[in-house]
Amino acid sequence: MRKTAWLILCMILVLSLFLAACSGRDKTATNGDKSADDGQAAENKEPVDGGDLIMGSSGSPTLFNPMYSDDEVSGEVQDLIFSGLVGSNKEDFTPNTDQLAKSVEESEDGLTYTVTLKEDIKFHDGENLTADDVVFTYNIPLNKDYDGPRKSNFEALESVEKVDDLTVKFHMKKVDAQFHTVGLSFEILPEHILKDVPVSELGEHEFNTKNPIGSGPFKFVEWKEGEYLKVEAFDDYYQGRPHLDSITMKFVPDANAMLTQLQNRDIDFWAGVPPTDIETVKSFQDEIGIKVEEGLALQYNFFAGNLRNDLFKDKKVRQAITHAIDRETIINEIVEGHGEVAHTPESPLSWAYNEDVPQFDYDPEKAKEMLAEAGWKPGSDGILKKDGKRFSFEMKTNQGNKAREDIVVLLQEQLKEVGIEAKPKVVEFSSLIADLDPGVWNFDAIVLGWSLGTDPDPSGIYHTKEIEKGLNFNGYSNPELDKLMDQQLQEKDRDKRKKLIGQIQAGLAEDQPYTFLYYPTEFRVMPAELEGYEFHAKKVIYKPHQWWLNK
Repeated sequence: MRKTAWLILCMILVLSLFLAACSGRDKTATNGDKSADDGQAAENKEPVDGGDLIMGSSGSPTLFNPMYSDDEVSGEVQDLIFSGLVGSNKEDFTPNTDQLAKSVEESEDGLTYTVTLKEDIKFHDGENLTADDVVFTYNIPLNKDYDGPRKSNFEALESVEKVDDLTVKFHMKKVDAQFHTVGLSFEILPEHILKDVPVSELGEHEFNTKNPIGSGPFKFVEWKEGEYLKVEAFDDYYQGRPHLDSITMKFVPDANAMLTQLQNRDIDFWAGVPPTDIETVKSFQDEIGIKVEEGLALQYNFFAGNLRNDLFKDKKVRQAITHAIDRETIINEIVEGHGEVAHTPESPLSWAYNEDVPQFDYDPEKAKEMLAEAGWKPGSDGILKKDGKRFSFEMKTNQGNKAREDIVVLLQEQLKEVGIEAKPKVVEFSSLIADLDPGVWNFDAIVLGWSLGTDPDPSGIYHTKEIEKGLNFNGYSNPELDKLMDQQLQEKDRDKRKKLIGQIQAGLAEDQPYTFLYYPTEFRVMPAELEGYEFHAKKVIYKPHQWWLNK
């Protein structure tokens, strides 16, 4: 998919677009491993170096600067090139110190964070990464000229202080419950390269596209827009040289072409395999030497109208639209049962998930009644009209996501049953993201997905303050929920914060700024010989320095 949540827009945009932290959710299906019993050499017990992994991606990146990128594919590339201060555990998404920070100490009042860096961390050009780089990076969103999407992440941050070369103190204006998890996760930029670039020009600087330099496990080599991007192992990576020599990301916007490339092993790794293709993939996995891993995604897919459009301003109309959409059919027929109906904008994987929220189940007759109550009456062609205006709009989604391409067609049929004309339009991913940019908002309605952050703070998407320059692209505003969103960020007690977030989720479910469609299952296909890969619900690229090919 700005906030870590966009962070991906899978949107998804997979984003997600996008896996299982709850007990019993993880599933793995693999082909047979090589063993001495079948005449093959016994498996290597220790990792070996070498090899190139070719990853397929339906979307293309836009730029590589963590303070400015706002789509999932760019985020995945950044996870290869850069390192943040803290990471997140794959089980419960709590912060850990498997990144740059050796330790993080929070003061009792929650107003100071002291971060101690690991020693001997280097950027890809050989320069040392120190506290100066951390201070430089975190001063970017604090600068008055910063116009990127991350500003809301740092509203509670007062200043950043260098204590010594390996120690930084973050001074807060107020308690921010998500700062340790989210605020300290942003990747660090090199001061020695960017210090003379005005912040007002930083978002457009060639560093972001031509030669991004970080401290991550892989170095940028080449990006041929629309075709591929390649990175190679960084020998001086602070956690040890990656086992793989290189990773190439191929951009294949058409899912059928991606499937063909996988079968031909022109790509080795594909995250976000359409559920409709997964049985086909499993049918040839043994033959071509791949394996499949799956889990519930930390993501939800949605339909959203542009609330600046009079068609969608009435809450009753939005509720009626949700009543008109058969989400069980979407799950059963389009994603072949691989998902769960969503009623709220948080994943069941989250500790803050509230299942006790208003629900608007499939009921087209109820939808018709509500639309009539809102003043919409059938016209001569069967399409509803009000004050001379037909209930007709264009509904965009991203090319290359087969499920969404099918969903907009199904929604067209279902909404027509209640007198609404929704006209599908499938567009290239980067073009769609541009249509959603602040101040552009070139859409009537969309079908997309949010890849959620590891912290359950919903304000990055739904707070009124995020409309002008943030992720609240459809213009939703509820002042009462704004207050609750501000309040939960001030609450250090997790149980009390969960209660507040639950109230917000209930309010969002009632208002239906989106029709929350479903929580998808994500399928990731990779070489059978790929070892060291750990399935993280949020991150496709997780500890890539540990990946190795057991050939």
